[in-house]
Amino acid sequence: MSTLSRVQVRPVIDEADRRDVITVLRATYQREKHWVSDPETQVPKADLAREDIAWFIATIRGRPAGVLRVHFAPPLAQYAEYGFKLMDPRIDVDDFIRRNRVAEIGRFAVLPRYRRQFLLAAALMRAATAETVARGFTHFVTDVFEDDPHSPYGFHTRVIGFHPVATHDVGELQSRSRRITLVLDLSAAYKRLRASGNWVFRYLTGDWPDTLHRRLAV
Repeated sequence: MSTLSRVQVRPVIDEADRRDVITVLRATYQREKHWVSDPETQVPKADLAREDIAWFIATIRGRPAGVLRVHFAPPLAQYAEYGFKLMDPRIDVDDFIRRNRVAEIGRFAVLPRYRRQFLLAAALMRAATAETVARGFTHFVTDVFEDDPHSPYGFHTRVIGFHPVATHDVGELQSRSRRITLVLDLSAAYKRLRASGNWVFRYLTGDWPDTLHRRLAV
């Protein structure tokens, strides 16, 4: 059985799904990275009923293997409290926020034994992107740790098309590593991946309805 057929991703909708998310975060964010002291606080029960937050759980042979959270219209002003340093001071952050609808990717985690399975991370991004485009959002923003040996920085920048725009030294998680803030223009990424003609575009968008393609193709 191929890796692709074994990876399944679903939205987190009930307590059983939430427990699977906690299993992944306990293994990665708590025991391995020491970024949190209690993984349950990262996915409170209230998240299951929130319209502005979507969690996704990836499984292999039915067992939890990876997670990802999307926060729709997050409080981006909070970044200023983290000592946000723009890489290009010409960027007008307030204007960018006014003109675009920005969703935040966070809590992106894959169990250590599955990290070599590229399709698992891609499957999580596929589910998150489809939901984000369907809701009419235009951009992703996310943070990665500069010193994390398992950082998705390369995946995000080389494969998907994120651009580094800023850094900051503190955040929600317990790490002394500098954070790099990345932004993805969904329409620009869609067009670049489509023009490349590679399998990544087909994998990420292959099962989209025409309405989603039209939103990003204009």
